[in-house]
Amino acid sequence: MGFPTIGRMMRGFAASVVLATAPVVMPLAASAETLADALADAYRHSGLLEQNRALLRVADEDVAVAMAGLRPIINWAADVTHDFGTARTTATGGVTRGSVGNDATVGIAMELMLWDAGRTSMSVEAKKEVVLATREALRGVEQRVLLTAVQAYMNVRAASETLALRQNNVRVITEELRAAKDRFEVGEVTRADVALAEARLAGARSALAQAQGELAISVEDFRFSTGRKSGALTPPPALGMPAAGLDAAKVLAMRRHPDMIRAGHEITAAELGLRAAKTSSLPTVNLTGRYGLTDDLNSNFFTRGGSVGLEASGPIYQGGRLSALERQAQARSDAARGNLHNVRHSIAQGVGSAWARVEVARAARTASEEQIRAARVAFRGVREEATLGARTTLDVFNAEQELLDAQANQIQASSNEVVARYGLLAATGQLTAEDLKLRVQQYDPAAYYNMVKSAPVKSSKQGKQLDKVLKSLTKE
Repeated sequence: MGFPTIGRMMRGFAASVVLATAPVVMPLAASAETLADALADAYRHSGLLEQNRALLRVADEDVAVAMAGLRPIINWAADVTHDFGTARTTATGGVTRGSVGNDATVGIAMELMLWDAGRTSMSVEAKKEVVLATREALRGVEQRVLLTAVQAYMNVRAASETLALRQNNVRVITEELRAAKDRFEVGEVTRADVALAEARLAGARSALAQAQGELAISVEDFRFSTGRKSGALTPPPALGMPAAGLDAAKVLAMRRHPDMIRAGHEITAAELGLRAAKTSSLPTVNLTGRYGLTDDLNSNFFTRGGSVGLEASGPIYQGGRLSALERQAQARSDAARGNLHNVRHSIAQGVGSAWARVEVARAARTASEEQIRAARVAFRGVREEATLGARTTLDVFNAEQELLDAQANQIQASSNEVVARYGLLAATGQLTAEDLKLRVQQYDPAAYYNMVKSAPVKSSKQGKQLDKVLKSLTKE
């Protein structure tokens, strides 16, 4: 085949191939949703958040349990006894006699701890620190849930745009193949040109099938994160850097990251536990009170009475148990401090890595945009040269593929940059519903604690309100 024949073939392709140079634009429905919508749905839908909110309520109740140790402990006891038997003793004059008796006893006992060297008070304070640490753990889970939703959102967008790109490519190459076959019939091109178009079409269809599969997977990931199928997703708004530089971002993370704050509360809780363990060998002073009634049911005899007293008690020897508990508390304190050191470096590393990912993604996006501009110019030039017979069909296909690859790279680079920016936000501790100002009913971690911290009983007004809250949580 000579160059003039190639030129005639390329003039026939021009109308269809030009479609490949146009940017891919995703049609948006009137009810297109934003990234903020998806994040709000992820916040409301997440079972992981519900699980950790329940674990926070467990920690809240630990404060109430510890608080109960500072209050009077009142118990009651009652029993009815039927005694019977026979006896022959000197008291009965050697005569066998039977006896039957019925007694009823009821009593109340009260105990109030007056002094225990502060062990119970320190236990209450330690449990409060655990609550604060658990709140930060919940905030960390919230960040992971929202970041997963960002990734799912951007994956769907990237997969949708890539699918549209692949569909457009299949349409273009189908037209090229049809034109090649028409010209082969009239002898303008050879069988090799037709086979080349057929091979390119098969490759385009393979890439299309892969793109369809990736979109289906991304849609399922989105459904898992938000609880629903994705609609038409709009481009997310531009997100700036959380700090002026890397060092400033690390300083911000040390102040805001939930893992860092959590580690601090865990150290305080461990130190309080150690202080409490060191007082375990000291005595405890309790105020005790008892009142009881015993009634002989077979007569009108009874006994009534009570007592009030001070009781002091303390350990003498417990087989080394108290020493072991103190050493164990010391080890926990050392472990908490070691964890703080590890968390500090881990957060700094996370911020540095997230910052680098943003820089890389931004550079990749800029480079891909330059690649598209250059590839588009090259494709148009090769196509024009082919119409003049200076280029072959293979040259045109290769230039077209270069442009297609550049467009695909740009889609992925843009998606990666958005995810990287939100990842940096999470690394500095600012990827929460409050920080993002999501339109959701935010969970108040202090609300339940404020209801239970004073350890209300069921019969109290606050206890009845708490029962209603628990029933509503169960229904949800």
